Amino acid sequence: MSTRRISTEVRIGNLRLGGNNPIRIQSMATVDTNDTEGCVAQAKRIIDAGGELVRFTTQGTREAENMKNISARLKADGYTQPLVADVHFTAHTADVAAQYCEKVRINPGNYVDPGRTFKHLEYTDKEYADELKKIEAKLLPFIQICKAHHTAVRIGVNHGSLSDRIMSRYGDTPEGIVESCMEFLRIFRRENFNDVVISIKASNTVVMVQTVRLLVKTMDGEDMHYPLHLGVTEAGEGEDGRIKSALGIGALLTEGIGDTIRVSLSEEPECEIPVARKLVELTDECTELRKVAERSIKDDTITLELDAPDWDTFQLKAAMTAGALLIDRKATKLSIVNSQFPTDKLHALSDALLQAARIKFTKTEYISCPGCGRTLYNLQDTIARIKAATAHLVGLKIGIMGCIVNGPGEMADADYGYVGAGRGKISLYRRKECVLKNIPEEEAVERLLELIESDTRHTSSPTT
Repeated sequence: MSTRRISTEVRIGNLRLGGNNPIRIQSMATVDTNDTEGCVAQAKRIIDAGGELVRFTTQGTREAENMKNISARLKADGYTQPLVADVHFTAHTADVAAQYCEKVRINPGNYVDPGRTFKHLEYTDKEYADELKKIEAKLLPFIQICKAHHTAVRIGVNHGSLSDRIMSRYGDTPEGIVESCMEFLRIFRRENFNDVVISIKASNTVVMVQTVRLLVKTMDGEDMHYPLHLGVTEAGEGEDGRIKSALGIGALLTEGIGDTIRVSLSEEPECEIPVARKLVELTDECTELRKVAERSIKDDTITLELDAPDWDTFQLKAAMTAGALLIDRKATKLSIVNSQFPTDKLHALSDALLQAARIKFTKTEYISCPGCGRTLYNLQDTIARIKAATAHLVGLKIGIMGCIVNGPGEMADADYGYVGAGRGKISLYRRKECVLKNIPEEEAVERLLELIESDTRHTSSPTT
């Protein structure tokens, strides 16, 4: 049995999270938040599938105001699960959303700090302290609104959206990600506001796991015990998305870390819920199996001997069991033993786990977001088209993002990026550099392929 980290209990509407409460499951709507009918219908599907919280993007005050209508419609139909507003770039939107939602997510990377440009900034200690005062000035009114309306807050840090200020002082490191979170946490604690949940996410499972561990250690050192929301952001879709999520989230769950989870898949949001539920159900068993697997290590190889009633469960079980061992590089090879499934499927699963742990790449890596109300193109169709054209490019990392919130930041971990720039417009990136802006959507996939092919020809041409 796992020894679970006991966090402070947080009240989110009629839901209790953290403490001795069960691990909660959540997802996020993908429709336009101004579309009341669409939002209500999608929220019902998420809740009917077992979702306990539903998040909506609120990119402006209009969307935040419409959360009142969405909430009223759901409650009238007997759906009382908490609704969460997701806010980026405009602090005032958080103030509005806090009046209508049971919880508001804010991102320290863009709540006050300007949009990142990936430029190095120099601060004296006084100048840096002045920047923290600006954050506090923006947060204090928000905290008072949350107190008045009994609204909980998620401080959600994403590896892909760290501010230039944090990056300049701490670099692109777990320490920088954690400090971005702690700056906000310290203000909330000073104001005696404790209905706070923390998340630190990355598309890179190693970064995600190492950073959450560091956050727990740092919070414990300052006598903070806020509940944690876990997720591997932009995990992708299909088997790869499930494996990557299970490996990262599972590594932490089997260490007793985590109070609520979301499996971020580039699919319909209700498809995320059964996967997340299965991860929770498997946690205790995989905690024990991980100890057995660690004892099996010989000649740099982990041997997993597992059974499961079906292939989907087997994949998740293998990822959760091996996750922490691979991320910590206890071994860099993996042998999966089972007489129920074909050998070739077991070998392919082993390769997928090694790739999810960033050890060995045997196929193209896709970093794709699940979409939200900010996404202004057909994400699933686009992913399918890009995969069909690039699946042979072993080891290449391609990011497919619905919008700019994490897009350019996650491009740092991808070779190429396809990012929504506006209605019907796409921008293409080579790592962090935007090389083609505002391309018509109908041309964008072909232009991405042309960019990759051009770079490939250039790097493979013989020197003269």
